[in-house]
Amino acid sequence: MAKILVVEDNADLSENIRDLLESHQYNVDCAMDGIEALGYLRAYEYDVIVLDWVLPKMTGIEIVKQFRSQGGVTPVIMLTGRRDIEDKESGFDAGADDYLTKPFELRELAVRIKSLIRRAPNASAPTDCLSIGDVVLNKETKLVTKNGKELKLMPKDFAILELFLTYPNKVFSAEALIDRIWSSSTDASPDVVRKHINRIRTQIDSEGQASLIRTVHGVGYSLTTER
Repeated sequence: MAKILVVEDNADLSENIRDLLESHQYNVDCAMDGIEALGYLRAYEYDVIVLDWVLPKMTGIEIVKQFRSQGGVTPVIMLTGRRDIEDKESGFDAGADDYLTKPFELRELAVRIKSLIRRAPNASAPTDCLSIGDVVLNKETKLVTKNGKELKLMPKDFAILELFLTYPNKVFSAEALIDRIWSSSTDASPDVVRKHINRIRTQIDSEGQASLIRTVHGVGYSLTTER
């Protein structure tokens, strides 16, 4: 599940974008001004930033310049009513990766976000399916199967499993999973994460075999490829 930051001071448009992206199973945070946006960027990692040009306190151009100067590599798509080529050049020169002129179709924004995620510096090779053993996760259809039989996973369970399959053998702390899978306003706790991990295990593990998801005591969890 990709995590998206939407920085837009028009409350109605921000809510519409959030609803659209959440319908695509993205995890979405929303900021209403430049200072709030930078706070989010310091605290969390995102797969794409949707950034309005004209914002209270700081402009989108100032935000992306500061973010890039501090080593930020997350793809940025700028939203603006400015249509002149000189304005677009300013956006790209500041570090934006894409540019969408208002008014725009929300579906087009979704398509552009999907493209940016696939082109991201830390993205793995594009594939719709991830697997380990007889467990296959299809990112496009949102289905998980084991030995060809569909498993019933809740959305957060699916997102955790997708993250594990994308980064096998990498250890994620409970806090890292919360930051990645839940929105910043969540009240999720390590106990909640543990319950999700246990529920995933009941779905993907085989009787009589060690769990595919390893608990690293005092550290976190990882999906192990070592059998």
